[in-house]
This record gives sequence, C-alpha cells and structure tokens, in this order.
Amino acid sequence: MPPLWLEQLRRLQALAQTGLQYGRDAYDLERYAAILDSVDALVAALGGLSIEAAREVFVRETGYATPKIDVRGAVFDAGRILLVRERADGLWTLPGGWADVGESPAEAVAKEVREESGLEVRVAKLAALWDRDRQGHPPNPHHIYKVFFICDVVGGAAAAGAETSDVGFFPPDALPPLSLGRVTPAQIRRMFEHHQDPSLPTDFE
Repeated sequence: MPPLWLEQLRRLQALAQTGLQYGRDAYDLERYAAILDSVDALVAALGGLSIEAAREVFVRETGYATPKIDVRGAVFDAGRILLVRERADGLWTLPGGWADVGESPAEAVAKEVREESGLEVRVAKLAALWDRDRQGHPPNPHHIYKVFFICDVVGGAAAAGAETSDVGFFPPDALPPLSLGRVTPAQIRRMFEHHQDPSLPTDFE
C-alpha cells in the first residue's frame, strides 16, 4: 500500500479535479483550484521537487478523476515468458503500458506487445485485474489498475521498439532484473500458473 501521505494527496487531488469539472459556483471553483495548488506544494515539499515539477506529477487532468489503466501481455513460448527491456530504466518487464482512449483493453495490450516486442498476438484470456497499490509495487502518484492478459503469438518477429532495447523469452527460474514499478516476480509467477492451467478464474483486487 502507498504511504498515508501519498494516499491522502491522491484523494485531495481527485476531489478537487472532480469539483472543478462539476462545480458551478465561482467561489467553489476557486477553492478547488486552491486545493490543487496546495497539493502541488505538498508534493514539492515531500518529494524535494520544484513546484513546476510537482505539477507534472498529476499533469493537471480534467474531468471526473478515475484510476489509470495499465495493460500487460503475458506471452509464452516453450515454457518461457516474453519480457522486454525498458530503455527508461534498463530493466525488464512484460510488454505493456497505458491504455489509450478509443481502444478496448484487448486492443491496447495487443498494440503494446507489437510496439515493444515486434510480435503480433491474439488475446486469449483476461488473467488478472489488480489494484497496483495492493501488489507490492513502489509507490506511484497515480491510482492505477493493472490488467494482465494471456496472449498467443500469431505473427511478427521479436524486435526491440522505440521504448525497449531488448526482447527475450525467459524460464520462471531465470528471470532478469525486473522493473518493479511495472511488474513483480509474484505477478509473473501467477502468469505462468494461468498459462499452465487456462481454467483458472481471473484474479482481482
């Protein structure tokens, strides 16, 4: 779980963002904007950031505040799982990323796998829908749902992409250093279990 201060700042940011979307009274709108300014100041102070950098943490979205959606594709070959190496941190993860507006979750994960690994896949199963905060990841400013799919290769060839520097298949007992903000060893172990037993129900929470 995230530290209490981060959880409360998220809530304040979400309440103020939603208030700016639906508020009608001019004084209330000013108060919601002031709350967002206070959130920025607290993030800056607690994180050792400038106010400008703190504002980038939440990127001042508009509309009703909701969790972000991160999709991940578990692709297997001969008992090994596909991982890609992120250029951002040099560590390995399941291919995936943010779902874009206008895409279904399955479309989003198939696109991410193609862009990051070069492989064309068919989405076979929704394996897990997890709250990132409950999965042992490092804290993140955003509240995120992580959606994991089991995918079958239908074409393409393994190749790094714009955001990845390497692609490989790994057995469960020889995983490379993982990008823990994106995927955990426990999540990968669970994907192996779903691959080995397709009758398992979808995990959630």
